Amino acid sequence: MLITLTIACMLLIVYHHVGYPLLLKKLTQSDETKTKAKTKTRTTTTSVPLPLAGQTAAPDNDTKLATIALIIPAFNEQQFIADKIHNLAMLDYPNQLLKIIIACDGCTDNTAQIARETAEQLACNSLNIEIIEFKNNRGKVAIINKILPQITEQIIAMSDVSALISIDALTQANDAFGDQEVGLVTGHYLLATPGSKGEQRYWQYQSDVQQREAQLNSIIGAHGAFYLIRRELFLPLAPDTINDDFVIAMAVVEQGYRAIYVAAINAIELEQATQQMDLHRRRRIAAGNLQQLIRFRSLLLPRYKGVAFSFASGKALRVFMPVCLIQAWLGSILLTDSNLFFALAAALQSMIYGSVLMFRLLNPVNPNKIWQTIYYLVSGYSANLIGSIEYIYDDKCHQKLRMNHYE
Repeated sequence: MLITLTIACMLLIVYHHVGYPLLLKKLTQSDETKTKAKTKTRTTTTSVPLPLAGQTAAPDNDTKLATIALIIPAFNEQQFIADKIHNLAMLDYPNQLLKIIIACDGCTDNTAQIARETAEQLACNSLNIEIIEFKNNRGKVAIINKILPQITEQIIAMSDVSALISIDALTQANDAFGDQEVGLVTGHYLLATPGSKGEQRYWQYQSDVQQREAQLNSIIGAHGAFYLIRRELFLPLAPDTINDDFVIAMAVVEQGYRAIYVAAINAIELEQATQQMDLHRRRRIAAGNLQQLIRFRSLLLPRYKGVAFSFASGKALRVFMPVCLIQAWLGSILLTDSNLFFALAAALQSMIYGSVLMFRLLNPVNPNKIWQTIYYLVSGYSANLIGSIEYIYDDKCHQKLRMNHYE
């Protein structure tokens, strides 16, 4: 039993990190060929979404474009709010079709004041901006549940304050929504100043996997830096929701629509996360992953086909990966005397974890890229384990993870 369990965990580790990405690549190769062929013959005509139920068409001069409400929840973002508004002023989208709502969630700094002053500047005063101030910090989920049901525009866009959006992001998204099966659109997430090479390589890997998941059927989740949904597909979030962006995206998929990745849309993260901030964020994401696996377990059913495959291979396995890593290591150690393979496996894993511990203690200034990547992965799974345990046993910590996740 110990041998079987240990080998099974080893296979799951290899499959999750190597097998699944390679299988995705293999399954989507034919789609890439078709996409390249379509790109060569594509015209410049813009596809447009049909008006949603209860909506009227856009004005005659802009009939090809949907109305969009861009919602930006903010909590103590005075450092980035001016840059964000300047970025919005440069977006290639008609101001009369774009409504911007900045929701200040009990900010204790000058976020709202700076936002108002920036919005009045000559370069920004043509924007249709509404700044809402909530007296007390209610949490991002409460803000979303308060504002989104009141939106009347056809498309709802969500974005973080610290993320700058590519100039043509809204027109690219409008084009994508021309396919009536598409319910959510997200794009490429970039770090302006990565905290480490490991963090940079991790997000590059995630972007590649997400793009291929979209080619296969539908992406599994969206990044809160920037994504858009059809207004009528938004469902109010449970008050204890941890990762709102993932839940909103998967609720769209559960309703029978596709969530797609558009590589031409970019969201560039300005804030450089410290090691402490990054670990806290990964603990929150881990707790959210466990919550999502429980609440969206129906998406693992065979009728969801590609979504079920990606959800099981990606998100679901990520939840159990810390347990698999621990079992593979301890199992190999216990089986060292019985088989050379397990002796070598135990030695290799011990070397890896030993090097991670050395990295943590020495904190080298210019570390080797491979060493840095291994440290980022292992420390991430440590945060994953802690986050899952906190979700199960620690209600106070669970509440803290929910309330403060504007990063």
